Amino acid sequence: MAPEPPGPLRRARPATEGMVALVGGRFTLGSDDALAYPEDGEGTREVELSAFRIDACAVVNDRFAEFVAATSYVTEAERFGWSFVFGGLLPDDFPPTRGVAGAPWWRQVEGADWRHPAGPQSDLVGRADHPVVHTSWNDAAAFCAWAGVRLPTEAEWEFAARGGLEGKAFPWGDELEPGGEHRMNVWQGDFPRYNTRADGYLGTSPVDAFAPNGYGLYDATGNVWEWTADWFDVAFRQHDRGRDPHGPPAGTSRLQKGGSHLCHASYCRRYRVAARQGNSPDSSTGNVGFRCAADAS
Repeated sequence: MAPEPPGPLRRARPATEGMVALVGGRFTLGSDDALAYPEDGEGTREVELSAFRIDACAVVNDRFAEFVAATSYVTEAERFGWSFVFGGLLPDDFPPTRGVAGAPWWRQVEGADWRHPAGPQSDLVGRADHPVVHTSWNDAAAFCAWAGVRLPTEAEWEFAARGGLEGKAFPWGDELEPGGEHRMNVWQGDFPRYNTRADGYLGTSPVDAFAPNGYGLYDATGNVWEWTADWFDVAFRQHDRGRDPHGPPAGTSRLQKGGSHLCHASYCRRYRVAARQGNSPDSSTGNVGFRCAADAS
């Protein structure tokens, strides 16, 4: 069940503050390269976009706190009483929790929510500029309604994330670490047992910790998966062409883009611009957030 809509609007800043204005145009969405996941519907298609605006960064904890203070909004993770936390972020003496079948590193943790991203023993100290996590698609949509914006479509998200580079794997090109430089927050080491933190982080990082792409967007890949406005349907993706595509009209999962700090080449190369996955609109985890978009006018 979707949460109740937020209370009266009381915004702390203009709706499009911090957004990048893009003129749109034609581009190739998706990928057919060797790293692609055809089962996710990554096949290429030509689309055309109208001008739009999109956040330079994912919504951060401080901004989400403004929304909650203004509306008394309660996220779905708070209503459910739990959310999924990566087991490697829990203390060694944390009580046993139920794992996810096929992905036991995900633990169902009572008391995990956006204020307690690594479980009830954690807080937001030092994380004001980290992306807000444990937010469902419904939570993200509620925030957008309050802020007077919307979630980007998949096509808008990918166009912006590419930064003007056509057909490249990452926002900066095809090399994961050009010249040995880390360009995003993803897993280094042996997943899920050991993270060397070679990029400087275990868990999320500040949204501007790495250089922006050619359009001025930060963290277009890595750090956290980001919700989009679209429903997720692999078959529909192959046939949806034209101007300003919006995905299928209905579905059971909403589409996420960008990968996260838990992505690693040994099991998940979904830290690429073209990568995509679906998740139920009421689900929340410690590696999913969102950024907002708006029409150009």
